[in-house]
Amino acid sequence: MATATAPRLRPSLKRASPGLSVERELWTADDTVVVGVDEVGRGSWAGPISVGAAVVPRDRRVYKIRDSKMLTESEREALFDRIAGWCETWSVGHATAEECDELGMSDAQRLAARRALEQLDRQPDHILVDGNWDFVGGARKIVRGDRTSLSIASASILAKVTRDRMMRDLSEQYPGYNFEANKGYPCPTHKAHLQAMGPSAIHRRSWVFMDHLPWNGLHRLNRPDDQPELPFDV
Repeated sequence: MATATAPRLRPSLKRASPGLSVERELWTADDTVVVGVDEVGRGSWAGPISVGAAVVPRDRRVYKIRDSKMLTESEREALFDRIAGWCETWSVGHATAEECDELGMSDAQRLAARRALEQLDRQPDHILVDGNWDFVGGARKIVRGDRTSLSIASASILAKVTRDRMMRDLSEQYPGYNFEANKGYPCPTHKAHLQAMGPSAIHRRSWVFMDHLPWNGLHRLNRPDDQPELPFDV
């Protein structure tokens, strides 16, 4: 499904290019390793939470990279191999649905981030995370970082495409939930399938959606940090 051909940018995306201003600020010493980090899947009802980590080179660019949420699935797929081949090192770490239930989402996200960073082939000197929560520890927080930092935007695409591919594969093991389309996120059709069949083995059974199912099989789990109801948004 992936291709080496970069997508043609829609006009609305042409002025939304992330840059390297923060990275250049940190590239003050030789061999300084700056890692961009972003998560995907925190709001999903099923499947893993995934964290991408990317180290981009100083002297080469891949154009048309944007925040993964701004791109269509086909646009992300078209960029994936280009970004993966361009990065000096990159990885995606995961925490399973079961770990999300057992640990709570915050600790599961920290676990996925730790696994991602451990897979890199070099030790980070600086870590940039998207948002206002440092789920890594000692990272620099950048609000809307996936739209302003090229490292974070690259990590966001690598994480999103990797997780989407996992969910498409899992849809074959758990047919009927439409994971190939919704990727485990809440939406009306996902809720209807849950009401008809109950949760699968990869659903996060501690989430509040379990309270609203007329299905009387598995019970909602108690977890360290309760999860609020989220709107239906794939």
